Formats: sequence, C-alpha cells, structure tokens
Amino acid sequence: MTDELVEKLCGDIMRYREEAGLPKRNVTRTQLINWKLLKEDDGNLLASNAFALLTAESFPFSKTQCAVFAGTDRGEFIDKRDFEGPLYEQIEAAYSFVLRNIRLGAKVEGLLRREKYELPPDAIREMIINALCHRNFLEPSFVQVAVYADRLEVTSPGGLYNGLTLEQALNGYSKQRNRIIAEVFNQMGLIEAWGTGLRKIQTEAENYHLSPPDIMENADSFRINLYRVGEKSMPDGENSEKDGENIDSGSERASRSSVLSVKTDDLSVKKPELSVKNIGVVGEKAHMMDRMITKLTDNPKATATALSEELSISKRTIERYFKELRDLGILIRHGPDKGGYWEVILKD
Repeated sequence: MTDELVEKLCGDIMRYREEAGLPKRNVTRTQLINWKLLKEDDGNLLASNAFALLTAESFPFSKTQCAVFAGTDRGEFIDKRDFEGPLYEQIEAAYSFVLRNIRLGAKVEGLLRREKYELPPDAIREMIINALCHRNFLEPSFVQVAVYADRLEVTSPGGLYNGLTLEQALNGYSKQRNRIIAEVFNQMGLIEAWGTGLRKIQTEAENYHLSPPDIMENADSFRINLYRVGEKSMPDGENSEKDGENIDSGSERASRSSVLSVKTDDLSVKKPELSVKNIGVVGEKAHMMDRMITKLTDNPKATATALSEELSISKRTIERYFKELRDLGILIRHGPDKGGYWEVILKD
C-alpha cells in the first residue's frame, strides 16, 4: 500500500460516481478502511487482496485476455490483446476492444445520423463486469473476451459460488465470492444491484431482437455467449458499417475507422473521423469523446441534453467532456448557449 495508490483509487471511485450520476461522496482513506480494502494493524495500514486487485498488478492471473477470431472457433487470430492493471480499468479496456471490433449500424433521419451497435453495449459491459467481479482468483486462468464471426463470448474462471445454481442465479439470487470488490463496484456505479446482471443481459438481447444468450456454468468456469446478427440484419433496419482498417494487434485505436460515410437520398459525403488518441486520452473516455466529436461534426448545434440521450451517458459527463475538449482546442464555441454552434478543429 502506498499513499499514491490510495489517492488514485479514492479519486477514481469519486470520478466513476460522478460519471454514473450518483450523489457526490468524499471517498477517503477512512472509507477504504470501512470497506475493508485496508486494514489497521499496530498503527500500520495493510492492503487487502481486493485493494491490490483494484490498484495494481499483484496477481499473475488477474489480467483480461481479449481476441478477435476469423471464424466461429478458436482458429485464426485477427487481433489479440492482454489488459492488466486495476480491475475497473481492465473492464473499460475490454469493453472498448469489443466495440472497436463489432459492426456499427447507421441510418439518417433528416440531417441527423443515428448510430447503433449490432450488440447492445449495456449487455457487453455487463458481461465483462460480471466476469471480472465474480471470477475465482484462485484459479490459474484468465478472464477471456472473444469476438467470433457469430458471437461475443466472455468466460470467467470458476463456477457459481457456494452452492448457487444457475437456475437460482437466473432468478436473481446472488452469493458473492468477492464481496469487497462487488461493494466497491456498486459504489462506483458499475453494478446497480446484486443478482440483476444475468437478467439485464437477457433483457438487452431481447430488446435488440437477438437470439437468447447461452449461459453455461461448470465447476471451473462461467461463460456467456451473446449472438451477433447477420450483416444484413442490423437492428431497426439499419445499414452495417464494417471497420475498413486492417486490425493491427500492436496499435491503440480509439476510433473505429478513418472515414465515415454520411448518406442521404442522392448524396454521399465523406468526412474524416476525428480521434483524441493523439492527445493521450484512452479507454472508454476516448471512445465516448470520439463519438461526441463525430456527432458534433454532423450536427454542430447538438446540445448536451441531446448528446446525453444519444450516447446514453449523463449530461454532467457530457458537459465535462465539452470543457475538456474546449481546453484542448478541439472544440470552439460560437455564439450563445441558445442558438450558437460548435466548431470542430481537426487534430492530425
């Protein structure tokens, strides 16, 4: 345990709470002791296993392995990445990895371009959170997130905990293997309530008109398969945009492709897709900022409220991103709050 790690974890918990729209809470060293992340012993503070997993790379099998395969089995790799560090940062990295490697549908309504992924982002995020939160860290294997031609597959080491059956889990019952991690994830807004994750994944798949996800459990692992739709069957009749780049396993790609196509009845306009990767923003924050920039390029008069609804993140977070992008010189505001517009400055 170091003061730097304590300060970072407290700051990150407060930041996540703000982005999730939760009430403000001052998280301090004392709070970490109350949550049993830290333990007082003869005037010294000792780190729990949960503290180590949420701050560092202390365990050899605590990382997340992500891969894209060419077909429907583990044959040819297209891309593969391993993510280490604090568990919540692994969640963000794995989530962004999946979004970069599935199709993004688009349709034009008037002058607005609406986007929708082929798989429900909330279900993707829930699958990865569940895998990291509830895995057995005593098993000598990794959480694996695999994108196949027909499905997203997330596997976590260890079966259900302490006699819990799959039928009970699907009906909302919960037994926590990693209680402290689950409590911190709840405080961060990563999980809403214990026992609701599997039902949320099923509901999101149903809302997207997808096949029911397969949920498989044995003594050594827990796996969820979320099935992709065909290229001609995007939700709501949308057109699929396949990522046009060759995937480079050694590159950090914060945006999906180098060109966006915005189509109307008789017009196709090519616009460069902007990215914040060159200014050091990474992970889910970079992904959401890039989507904001794209939408503001298409509609310079878009409001924080409209962007909040379209991107499914809080208005407060959108407003904070506006300020950061203005400070970086990527966005320039012209005119008043009502009636003005945003100018996007391309960063090479």
